[in-house]
Amino acid sequence: MSNSFNLHFDYSWDTARRDLVAGATVAAIAIPQAMAYALIAGVDPRFGLYSAIIVTVVASILGSSSHLINGPTNAISLVVFGALASFDERFDTYQALFLLAILVGTIQILIAVFKLGDLTRYVSESVILGFMAGAGVLVAVGQVGNFLGAVKKGTGDQSPLQQLWETLTKGGPFNAHAIGLGAGTIIVVLLLRRVINRYKLPQMDMLLGLIAAASVAAYFRWSIPTASGQSAVAVVGKIPAALPLFHIPEINWHWISKLFGSAVAISFLGLLEALAVAKSIATYTRQPLDYNRQCLAEGVSNLVGGFFQSLPGSGSLTRSSINYQAGAITRLSGIYSGAIVAVVVLLFGPYARFIPKAALAGLLFITAARLIDWKRLGYAIRASRFDALLVFITAFSAIFISVDESILIGVGLSIILFVPRASKLGIRELVVTPDRVVRERQPGDAPAVSLLIYDLEGELFFGGAPELEHHFEKIKAETIRTGINYLVLRLRRTRNPDVVAVEHLEHFLRDAQGRGVTVLLAGVRPDLLKILNNVRFQDWLPADRIFPEEDEIFSATLRAVRHAYKLAGKNAQGEESGIAEEEPLYYLV
Repeated sequence: MSNSFNLHFDYSWDTARRDLVAGATVAAIAIPQAMAYALIAGVDPRFGLYSAIIVTVVASILGSSSHLINGPTNAISLVVFGALASFDERFDTYQALFLLAILVGTIQILIAVFKLGDLTRYVSESVILGFMAGAGVLVAVGQVGNFLGAVKKGTGDQSPLQQLWETLTKGGPFNAHAIGLGAGTIIVVLLLRRVINRYKLPQMDMLLGLIAAASVAAYFRWSIPTASGQSAVAVVGKIPAALPLFHIPEINWHWISKLFGSAVAISFLGLLEALAVAKSIATYTRQPLDYNRQCLAEGVSNLVGGFFQSLPGSGSLTRSSINYQAGAITRLSGIYSGAIVAVVVLLFGPYARFIPKAALAGLLFITAARLIDWKRLGYAIRASRFDALLVFITAFSAIFISVDESILIGVGLSIILFVPRASKLGIRELVVTPDRVVRERQPGDAPAVSLLIYDLEGELFFGGAPELEHHFEKIKAETIRTGINYLVLRLRRTRNPDVVAVEHLEHFLRDAQGRGVTVLLAGVRPDLLKILNNVRFQDWLPADRIFPEEDEIFSATLRAVRHAYKLAGKNAQGEESGIAEEEPLYYLV
């Protein structure tokens, strides 16, 4: 499967046909989704459609995945809503939206330039599940007013739950026509989805449901303004029959400081979404992916979108899955999708004035339910307290604090919880048995007489330094208690050494030398050996004290043990083992 645009002999008519069919299928669901997601973000629906054109096309041109479809997504639109909540004037809100997209694109491009895309894999999946759960609740909460036909109340400084309460208690009488249209849209879409899944038809349930609701509202003249200029139900409004034009948003440094935190959150959330979707589809297609290139594509598409009046976007799981299932072969399917959306905007944009907001609210209720992966959410909660805590705190933060800050809170908490776990450094004592086996000490084993053997396991970085120091003090105390002056320290199972751990090791070795205790380092890995050489251990530590890791897994440890007996003057025949010099040693895992 080609991952580039080779539009000569290998791009056949059959491939073009399959890409075109897939692109048209994606466009059918992208149009209602784009308008709905703009509604989530609290901005004009046309900006969602512009994103489904510009962001989709640019990302398809530059991306790595043949099936990933970019554009507006529900999760990112929710963060955008939080970022724009403090902007009251309509002009300011729109200018801030475009500036936000440019900031997001710039941050993502910098992540790609400095090859930091792989950092996204260190964000716990539980954080994403918790965020999606919280986002699903907020999407539904934010559309209750539109569904009921009530006047939206509350201010941007209030939480979504407070705004919902204000709307329910002060939003005036509920509109029976709006409720009927919203509920009818939900029923039609759910029934159509069952038919589509059963007969494997194109995924057009949302588009058809929206058209049906708009047709009913127009037939009964609920969406047509009366002499007073008001319609019986609130409608989306007219979308200009024009493509987005190049526009440089107002640059306000105060706005940049207000938007920067949200831009960072959207940048990482967008990359996580896009890479996760691309990887999930690649498991079926076996297509190799260039993650850094995909990060660059995400950034450039958002940057360009900001100059063409677009919502920030990312990889859409729904539209990408549909693109793959509809038979797309190359990234041209994404370009076809964007082009078809552009044609629809040009031909049918003005007819958006017949689309009731209650119908879009019904679509978003369905989207909110599908946004929460109940199966994986339950799996994560049952898996461990660590995962359950991340899920609940991230979801709680999204609902009650701030949707953009919830991502940062979840990521920060995952790091805080991970570092103590990563810094665990274990130790166990080994013995040489009478049958020449080196293994872990058991309660019934005889006490060591001439040689102590300890096996360290874990991370040798600054986070584990306190535990490392504790283990060294314990070993020191044991050498003093037993009077044993020979020690083998096995380091093969230690990882990621840094200067702090190496300094602790040097202090331990120098102290041991000062007390007349000989320490042999066994199974020293190449990364640790390189650091020891860099800090000139060889200037004061004899060469026969270090036994580097070799191809034979346990040979370094066994050679160190035999050499320790030799140095002890036991002629490789320790009292507790009865080993003759020519007899082999064995290591028991």
